[in-house]
Amino acid sequence: MADAYPEDPSLERTFRGHKNAVTSLVFNPNMKQLISGSNDNCLMVWNFKPQLRAYRFTGHKAPVCSVDYSTTAGLIASGSKDRTVRLWLPTVEGKSTVVKAHSGTVRSVKFSHNGRLLLTGSDDKTLKVWSLPGQRFRMTLMGHMNWVRSAEFSRDDRHIVSCSDDKTVKVWDVTAQKCVTTFDDHLGMINCVKFHPDGTCVASCGADNTIKLWDLRSKALMQHYAAHSASVNTIDFHPSGHFLLSSSNDTTLKVWDLREGQLFYTLHGHEGAATAACFSPEGEYFASGGADEQVMVWKTNFDRFLDGYVLGLASRDGQGEPDDAVGMGGVPHFPEMDEAEVDADEEEEEEAAAAAAAAAYGGAQMPAPAPVSRPAAMRAAPVPAPAPAPAPAPASAPPPAVSASLGDALASTLQTIVMQLENLSTSVGSMERRLAEVERRTQAP
Repeated sequence: MADAYPEDPSLERTFRGHKNAVTSLVFNPNMKQLISGSNDNCLMVWNFKPQLRAYRFTGHKAPVCSVDYSTTAGLIASGSKDRTVRLWLPTVEGKSTVVKAHSGTVRSVKFSHNGRLLLTGSDDKTLKVWSLPGQRFRMTLMGHMNWVRSAEFSRDDRHIVSCSDDKTVKVWDVTAQKCVTTFDDHLGMINCVKFHPDGTCVASCGADNTIKLWDLRSKALMQHYAAHSASVNTIDFHPSGHFLLSSSNDTTLKVWDLREGQLFYTLHGHEGAATAACFSPEGEYFASGGADEQVMVWKTNFDRFLDGYVLGLASRDGQGEPDDAVGMGGVPHFPEMDEAEVDADEEEEEEAAAAAAAAAYGGAQMPAPAPVSRPAAMRAAPVPAPAPAPAPAPASAPPPAVSASLGDALASTLQTIVMQLENLSTSVGSMERRLAEVERRTQAP
């Protein structure tokens, strides 16, 4: 097993070069570069090797709202308030192609995992999908009633999740080109939404200072965090799925332990709002950007005590399936499965259990392992995790006589209900006739 106790996150590098707030961050998967977008209308490509200078990409005529990188396509995408999307070659020259994508600010750009599609979200209330290469328009997804703030593809690229100022999170079927699920539990505009690495739940954060996680199969709220004292700007899952990183206008970054359902770390570094944050592809590092124009790179460290984490990633990326429990204490793995493979009775039981859990404490909660000790300087004040709802006792098959008795009782009850409805119908008919007679007499000369 790895170290019994995690180490604290440590600040490794600080990059300065932007002339306004940092709005978006993404790692190059080769871990040689970090890309940032800013309200200074520029993109910066930061090289981790000290001898290499940063690249500044100019071309947008307004603030850059979102950036993303695709290894498959070998491109950087950026969306801007100038209503365009630009696709950049990550070289010194910084050549770009302009896509006139929307009639409003482009607040979100995201490549599909296979690199063949580009997803954009805009203030014109729409999502659009484009084919790569060639930037050919594929589809428009309409349904949000206000600005679209964030959107991304699921790991298998078959679904899209999006969030908006209309206070909703929507899940879309890419093939059917329609919305299949809507969550509306937030009390304010929603700033960011993410798929869990397993693809079975989504997380969102917003101006109501909260973070919420929903199960996509039961359509139920799993976890709710009163996360920050100000608007939560971005969230990102650790690749293991065990941790969630958040940034907020309250100047802090926070790391949440999703297995224990509580705050893990609070990090102070930015002088002003923490406007962006993301994990590296392997989870060893995370980056943050702020209104102070700085980009910071942190060493994660706390993920070292995840026993079996590397094995779990290898299984998920390969042909095999990861174990049901990975890491200290274990977190249930939600296997991907088609709806046709789910038995109707089991689905109803799951929905009932999720509803009971939500009623009990506002979101499902997994059993928590023993708390991990941390140095007092970095120890997070824990958010009390509510006790899990009791598991329903396994149902045993009733004997034939009992089944027959239940069937007879059910039939008798239904017959009684039908008779009562018939009597009610007769009474209503009689009342209508009396009312008609009264009206006739009233209107007679």
